[in-house]
Amino acid sequence: MMHIGSRTLLPGLGLFVATALPLGAVHAVDAAAITTQGNGKGAAPCMACHGADGGGQASAGNPRLAGLDSAYLQKQLDDFSSGTRASPVMQATATALSEDERAALATYYSKLPIPPALMKQTTPMPAVDSAGAVLAISGRWDQQVPACVQCHGPAGVGVGAHFPPLAGQPTAYIEAQLKAWQQGTRHNDPLQLMQHLSSALSAQDISAVAGWFAAQPLDAKGATP
Repeated sequence: MMHIGSRTLLPGLGLFVATALPLGAVHAVDAAAITTQGNGKGAAPCMACHGADGGGQASAGNPRLAGLDSAYLQKQLDDFSSGTRASPVMQATATALSEDERAALATYYSKLPIPPALMKQTTPMPAVDSAGAVLAISGRWDQQVPACVQCHGPAGVGVGAHFPPLAGQPTAYIEAQLKAWQQGTRHNDPLQLMQHLSSALSAQDISAVAGWFAAQPLDAKGATP
């Protein structure tokens, strides 16, 4: 038996059999290409909604992905794919992505730098005693609502795979997610924490706390200055 390149020659049979190669060597996922071109199998280009730099689109309520935890991003893509998290746009895209593509995209976005525009404070900072600031920093314990920053970190910079950044995300996105938790259309939170907390919030509360987090500027590492 002789080996020629990546093939094996079987004496007397005149046959070549391909030698197995690591899957990654043959089917490497080009996450960057998917973000700009889609995957050619039904997944739309990510940049159409999340921007070329992964910074999101505030006017449309599309969130920032750049710099988010890779495990969190992959879980959301997997949940969209399985239907655990609902979104007509994202479910269509996620179901058209393979498991390897979802993992590659999560890693790709987690390594993108924070877009410079998000490191500038473009909206007035809510007063320290505003309703949004109180909910975010102190909570409302008489209704068993802890401070948002207890899970999401100082000023909402995010903590690990289960508590994503809120700082610098679009107001409309944060509002939409709180309402989705409240209405039960989103239910992929650990121990149903967000479903419980959101049920105690009024529409005014949701608007106020979303505005507070959206106004928080970020530094180059995704933390608040």
